[in-house]
Amino acid sequence: MPIILEASDLKKYYTMGESVVRALDGVTLGLQQGEFLGLLGTSGSGKSTLLNLIAGLDRPSGGTLKVFDRTVNEMTRKELSMHRRKNVGMIFQSFNLISTMTARENVALPLMFAEIPAAQREQRADQLLESVGLSGRQLHKPNQLSGGEQQRVAIARAMANSPAILLADEPTGNLDSKTARGILDLLKELHAREGKTIVLVTHDQALASQYVQRNITLLDGRIVSQVPA
Repeated sequence: MPIILEASDLKKYYTMGESVVRALDGVTLGLQQGEFLGLLGTSGSGKSTLLNLIAGLDRPSGGTLKVFDRTVNEMTRKELSMHRRKNVGMIFQSFNLISTMTARENVALPLMFAEIPAAQREQRADQLLESVGLSGRQLHKPNQLSGGEQQRVAIARAMANSPAILLADEPTGNLDSKTARGILDLLKELHAREGKTIVLVTHDQALASQYVQRNITLLDGRIVSQVPA
């Protein structure tokens, strides 16, 4: 399968007073189209920093990052916005749903920014909610949904614009073990059914190994191992 993402000697440094924090310190990796990749490591290892760079939410301090042969480092703000809209979908640990909106409205929000007509937004949102097992819950607001249901809404929202890459940042971190497995089963199903490229950030190697195709472990901003699951 073609390589759709390439990081070469990727660095991200932060200055805190007189100290320099090397959040990423020379990461080189490639991601194949259709791959289910696990990013492992303890808190502070650089996992979420790498995800944020891939998503275009932050800029590297050094090295290069290419997605579909376009260098993310060199993108303008407008190009980064388009990159986030078309290339990547983000799934967060804390769901990040808008509390005053229904499940349908939360899922449809990215489509509104993409200027999709209202009727098409609603139809697409309902289809996505059905695909994640939430048919009949379209009009429920987040406080009327369980944690697992909220994360399913968040997954549907991340898929709204049919992104090439799904970035899941500790998507099971706020869920009990049974619900967590249900969410990972859903991601695995999406990977198998739609050929989605997925990058899963987690600290749970035993659990991740049951779902991903390859594990990359980070420590202090560096890759310390790459192994098939």
